[in-house]
Amino acid sequence: MTRPVRIQFENALYHITSRGDRREAIYEDDTDRLAFLKILGDVIGTYNWICHAYCLMSNHYHLVIQTPDANLSKGMRQLNGVYTQVSNRRHGRGAGHLFQGRYKAIL
Repeated sequence: MTRPVRIQFENALYHITSRGDRREAIYEDDTDRLAFLKILGDVIGTYNWICHAYCLMSNHYHLVIQTPDANLSKGMRQLNGVYTQVSNRRHGRGAGHLFQGRYKAIL
């Protein structure tokens, strides 16, 4: 069964969450947190997002993002994908899931 299409439109404001696989930690230390924030900054610049707030917890994160260009899915794919690669490489996991399923986005 296919997933439902994400609702995206210009200037939408989203509360986004994404949790670690099996509710495990996605940040092991401050170096991981800084790497995530750097990637988030790159995504914000690339996709012209406005970040109103963020909160990094040990096993998940919250973002409040405004998307002037209706491109949430593309940016989230890059954010979670690149951070997963960086984290797996840094911690010697090789490959595999870091996040549990899709991110949640509430308008």
